[in-house]
Amino acid sequence: MLSAAILAAPLDSASKDTPTVLTLDQALQIALSENSSVKLADKEIERVGYARKGTYASLYPQVDGSGAFQRTIKKQVMYMDGDGLDFSSMIGESLQAYLAPLYAQHPGLTPPAATPGGGSDDSSSNDGGIAVGRWNTWSLGVSANMPLVNAQLWQSLKISDQDVELAVEKARSSRLETVTQVKQAWFAVLLAKQAFEVYRSVYENALENLTQIEKKYKSQRASELDLTRARTTLANAIPNVYDAENAIMISLWQLKAVMGISLDENIDVAGSLMDYADHMLYDFSESASLDLSGNSTMRQLALQAEQLAASVKAQQYASLPSLALGFSYSMNAMANDFKFNQYQWSPYSYVGLSLNIPIFAGGKRSNAVKQAQVQATQLDIQRVNTERQLKISIRQNLNTMETAMKTYSSAQSAVESAEKAYAIASKSYDVGRSTLTDLNDAQLALTQARLGVCQAVYNFVVAKASLEGTLGADFIDQNGNVQLNKTY
Repeated sequence: MLSAAILAAPLDSASKDTPTVLTLDQALQIALSENSSVKLADKEIERVGYARKGTYASLYPQVDGSGAFQRTIKKQVMYMDGDGLDFSSMIGESLQAYLAPLYAQHPGLTPPAATPGGGSDDSSSNDGGIAVGRWNTWSLGVSANMPLVNAQLWQSLKISDQDVELAVEKARSSRLETVTQVKQAWFAVLLAKQAFEVYRSVYENALENLTQIEKKYKSQRASELDLTRARTTLANAIPNVYDAENAIMISLWQLKAVMGISLDENIDVAGSLMDYADHMLYDFSESASLDLSGNSTMRQLALQAEQLAASVKAQQYASLPSLALGFSYSMNAMANDFKFNQYQWSPYSYVGLSLNIPIFAGGKRSNAVKQAQVQATQLDIQRVNTERQLKISIRQNLNTMETAMKTYSSAQSAVESAEKAYAIASKSYDVGRSTLTDLNDAQLALTQARLGVCQAVYNFVVAKASLEGTLGADFIDQNGNVQLNKTY
């Protein structure tokens, strides 16, 4: 009785907080909205979508503004030669004579000091050269460029569209994997609960037997050896119950993890593992018609093959001429001071076409084409090997399901026989026609038979969930397009 009180303690404490009971469909809905891998896949779609828009922006004019300031440290010097004439001196004197009225009208301007060479003081050591330019140079402008004919750019746009399709397929793969993981974790919880019920039944039978044997022992109808064996059987049954209860807790943690919810959430699963026993039917004659058209891995490889084919064309198009339209407008000013209101700005603009004809690049373009072709061959080899491995996985799941169906039928018969044998052994022991050892053997056989039934159902539903995930029938509409908004 003390052992019974110890066993009932955790069950009574757990009943104080009523858990939230979830169905499998509700668990899948929560997982598809809270699972981290699903969220990351959705963010990847968003990222690739922005990258695609950035690639399409290359078709529009690229407009840039610019501004520059340059301070001259040493002016350039210009020299002019002639037959016996010093053009530098002549030009310098003429320039000073021409600028004299300007300096007279603007007293703020200081004329450069004349030098023997006819230039300013900056050219006094330049052997008669003329220093040209001003100390400050300002430049403001805007430019625009737009591709008109660029086959490689057009091909890269096609590749960016395929990047989006690949990201969507990867998101579907994450959802398929999440659904499979939730189903398997769900069935693991049901198996743990079913095992707990079996071991608790064993404990209750052992407790009842001990009670009956104690009464017989007091009335001298049972030996002390039987009493000791009954107590040992009860003591051995208690750890199995605790282990089964711990297995339920661990499996629930695993379910919460794949669902993407807090481990502290108090949840429970609805139904029983035996509810799925009625659905253990599968037409294996249709297994030959199972194909991998919906498998996410194969669809990703197909999209990658299309991308590599487009990449080969893009590398080939790199050898074709390209035509671009260009426009530029700028304003320039040169001065020796910082009186901006007196600056004279000189505009400069142009519009034109730019033709680029690739001629020779040291074999870079041809090697890039060969590299892309080799990658396409590698991907094809990978596709063949992946298809082979997936077909092996499908056959393994089908064989597991078929074996589970056969095992379930046999285990059911074993349970019926074990229950009958235990009932006979129990009554025989009550009337003294069998020993306690016979009763324990019957109890052990019944326990193994019940666990065998649970294990058969679990193996079937887990293999079926894995098969469904491999075939990838979910998240695809009737037209074969990916539909990520499916709800369960």
